[in-house]
Amino acid sequence: MPSIPATDRRTGPHAVSGKAFGPLLGALCAGLAVAVVLAIGFGTVSIAPADTVRVLWAHLGGRAGGDPLTDQIVWQFRAPRVLLAAVAGAGLGLAGLCLQNLVRNPLADPYLFGVTSGASLGAVIAMTTGALAATGFGVTGSAFTGALLSLTLVFVLAQRSGRLIGSDLLLAAVAVSYLGTAITSYLQLRAKPAELRGVMFWLLGSLTGASWSSLLAPTLAVVAGLAVLPTLARGMNALALGDDTAAGLGVNPNLLRLWLLLISSLLTATVVAAAGGIGFVGLIVPNAARLLVGPDHRRALPVSLLLGAIFLVLVDLAARTVDRPNEIPIGIITAVLGAPAFLILLRRRKIGVA
Repeated sequence: MPSIPATDRRTGPHAVSGKAFGPLLGALCAGLAVAVVLAIGFGTVSIAPADTVRVLWAHLGGRAGGDPLTDQIVWQFRAPRVLLAAVAGAGLGLAGLCLQNLVRNPLADPYLFGVTSGASLGAVIAMTTGALAATGFGVTGSAFTGALLSLTLVFVLAQRSGRLIGSDLLLAAVAVSYLGTAITSYLQLRAKPAELRGVMFWLLGSLTGASWSSLLAPTLAVVAGLAVLPTLARGMNALALGDDTAAGLGVNPNLLRLWLLLISSLLTATVVAAAGGIGFVGLIVPNAARLLVGPDHRRALPVSLLLGAIFLVLVDLAARTVDRPNEIPIGIITAVLGAPAFLILLRRRKIGVA
């Protein structure tokens, strides 16, 4: 049996194991609930947690939330934004874990696979030329179309005799990503000054325009991922040991890679289309999850989902409160927090590059 690749070899015991896994999930769920309530209540107009819970509970029961102004702030303005942050973080956390398993490299990230750059290109085309917006796609639809087209291009370029090889996928994705970034930069140079701020804000990630309708697509994608990924978890564990070992254990590496690529791309495309380009979440969250519960994907999947949701809810809260009344693009904060955090993880776990 081949030795475990350097990217998956355990360098020491993880933080949580055995029976402690259940309490950890419970703590993460409770932490997410607390973060959501606090994020909804905190802002230019602060609302007490009890009032926030009262409004949310009332609407879940189909009634108005009491004071009209409080009800409007909580239910119409802040709740969709905070919930979109949670869904986006969960989706990017799952997507990053899938991609890192797909290429057996902890440095893999949705940004590297061309999906983000394709979505950004589609959105920028719609914002600066109006070509796709005129067809009824809008910015969100254009972003999703760009993501799917970039995924298709990566898939076509990475095939070798009908097989998908992890290293070929990574190289093709990097090439497509650079191409999309180059075209996006050219369009920015030709954009009108009034358009540039909106373009840059969208490229760096923003939840400003969140609404209940914008929650639909990423939520469905996350639910679909949750429905499929647990059935693939054992295969993901086998794939982490290498293609030969996976095949010997009855796993089809090529088919599994195709599933992981499709799921991670769907998650990333819907998130980017709704919230713009948000980096580092899909990179740092899966590594933090493995640091907590180890390399077993049956445990890493739910932990990545919850950690990603909590992380992005807190980041969005910081983005809209640190420099009030101005708002900082989410991508700036995730980069500021993610880069040093990832270097710490890199040093602690001695991660190697496959």
